[in-house]
Amino acid sequence: MHVRDLTQFLAELSENNNRAWFVMNKPRYDILRAEFLELVIRLIGEISKFDPAVAACNPKKALFRINRDMRFSHDKNPYKTTFSAAITASGLKRPSQGGGPMYYFHVNAEGMLMIAAGEYIPPADRLRAIRQQISSDSTGFGKLLKNKKLLASYGSLQTGEQLARPPKGFDAESPHMDYIRLKSFIVRKEQPLKKMLGDELQQELVSSFKDAYPLVNWLRQINTPV
Repeated sequence: MHVRDLTQFLAELSENNNRAWFVMNKPRYDILRAEFLELVIRLIGEISKFDPAVAACNPKKALFRINRDMRFSHDKNPYKTTFSAAITASGLKRPSQGGGPMYYFHVNAEGMLMIAAGEYIPPADRLRAIRQQISSDSTGFGKLLKNKKLLASYGSLQTGEQLARPPKGFDAESPHMDYIRLKSFIVRKEQPLKKMLGDELQQELVSSFKDAYPLVNWLRQINTPV
C-alpha cells in the first residue's frame, strides 16, 4: 500500500477533523481504505502459515471504523486519526464480544506503526480464567515469559494497568503475582514508518506477529467458564 499517502491523509485529517473536510476527501479515504484492506487480506494469509486458527478471519470485519463513538466522550472529533485492524481466530475484535487473543496494528497521523498482540482488558470471567492459569501453571507461564523471540521483539508483557493488590481469591505469595494483577495481557511496540514502503511494512508485521504467536497461542489454550 502507499504508506506515504496514508500518513499524509491522516496528518491532514488530524488538523481538519470535521465532516466537511472528510466528505471532500472521501475519494482519497476510499482508495486508502481499499489498500489497507488488501494489506489485511495478505496478512491473514501469511499469519495462517504459522497460526492456522486465523485463516477464517473476515478481513473486512478485522478493520476498525474510522468514525469515532462520541456518545460518552468529551472529545467530539468525529474521526479517528489511525487506520487499524485486529486479526483474530473468532473474527471478533471486541473483548466484550469474546474476541479472544488478537494480532493488532495501527498506523497513526504521526507516521508511527504500533504492533501489539494478546488480550486487552478482557471481560471479568475471561480475566479470572487467565489469572487462574498463571497461578495453576506457573512453570508454563514462566517459560512463556522467557521465550527468546518474544523477548527480543517486544520485551516483557506490558505492565501498565494493574491492581494495587492481589485479586480476590489469589494468594499474595503466588508466583508471578506482578502478572496476575494485570488487567491486560499484551505485548506491544512502536516504530517509525518512514523507512517502510510497500512490502517492507507487510514483512515487518508478519515477522512481529510470528514472534508474538507464543503469547497468542498460550492465551488461546485457556478455556473461559460458561
